[in-house]
Amino acid sequence: MTKLAGPHVDLLAIVKANAYGHSLGFCGPAAVRAGINWLGVTSVEEGIEARRICPDARILIISGVFPHQGEEVVRNKLTAVVWDSWQFDLLEDAARSLGVRSISVHLEIDTGMNRQGVQPDALAPLLARFRRDFPLRFEGVMTHLFAADEADGRITEDQLARLNDALITIKSAGIHPGILNVGNSAALVGGKASAIAKLADRFEMKALIRPGLALYGLVPEFDPSFSPAEPISLGQARVALRPVLTWKSQVVSVHSVEPGTAVGYNGTFIATEPMRLALIAAGYADGLNRKLGNHFSLLVRGQRAPVVGRISMDQAVLDVTEISDIAPGDEVILIGQQGEESISAFDHSRAAGTIPWEILTSIGSRVPRIEI
Repeated sequence: MTKLAGPHVDLLAIVKANAYGHSLGFCGPAAVRAGINWLGVTSVEEGIEARRICPDARILIISGVFPHQGEEVVRNKLTAVVWDSWQFDLLEDAARSLGVRSISVHLEIDTGMNRQGVQPDALAPLLARFRRDFPLRFEGVMTHLFAADEADGRITEDQLARLNDALITIKSAGIHPGILNVGNSAALVGGKASAIAKLADRFEMKALIRPGLALYGLVPEFDPSFSPAEPISLGQARVALRPVLTWKSQVVSVHSVEPGTAVGYNGTFIATEPMRLALIAAGYADGLNRKLGNHFSLLVRGQRAPVVGRISMDQAVLDVTEISDIAPGDEVILIGQQGEESISAFDHSRAAGTIPWEILTSIGSRVPRIEI
């Protein structure tokens, strides 16, 4: 990951949503051991848990704070992303109440996503708050590149141009934040790290890129796909990155059915021949998307076994007619490799009409996470 970023870029590990479903308890410390000093979470609640697990890490609250959470931010030494004046008030009051002279914040600039962040033309009132006796320390400038996975890069270039203008405004106000907090996995593996580093250097800042999906070994897909001469960093990522998560279940029971037998809720699958069916201990409450019923396969004994019938809350049924010797306790792979076959989060997302982020973060809390 650091090779993709280059020597002039620091990394922030996105470990929100229980580290994309992988386990904050495993992935937070692993990132710190790998030399990543920053962890990114969504909420103050996630930040408090990350602080408990990684007491020495810098922890960024990416989605801001709710009212009445200011003191929790200060007590747990969290760094909040801010963009509204009331957030400034909240954190200022908390700092003064607790007798803390200085707390760091990252100011988010909305460069086109229109989700969160201050508009560049509304910066002046916020910048005026950073006076000598103000307890908030303007440590970083943040924006989100919302189309970094679009291969032509035009939207990203426009966003970086808007960010450049905002940085000029900030510098003109006599303020010199040290961190330029920009870019996600797609920006990193799509070759944008150099442009972000150059922009940071122009304003005497250090570039900070926030990998999420790539941190867990998945290379973002680009639209349209790069071909034939893809960026060097994307090619490196495809060679170097491997998914770190395998999702397993097991066969609960096996039974035979005759032609005409209905399977599952509402009988959406009818056997057309004698079949052997395997019941497995995984359902939509575990994160196995209900849309996969009747048009997806899982792996048993290194072979693909079609999902038949609707996926239930706690169980699913596989057609194992063509796979010999299936028995209770046999391992079932939902994501991962078994023999020569493999199933990825991308396979799940294509079949379910969604994205791999949703697949991974939907893996239920009752599914045990085991570090190996």
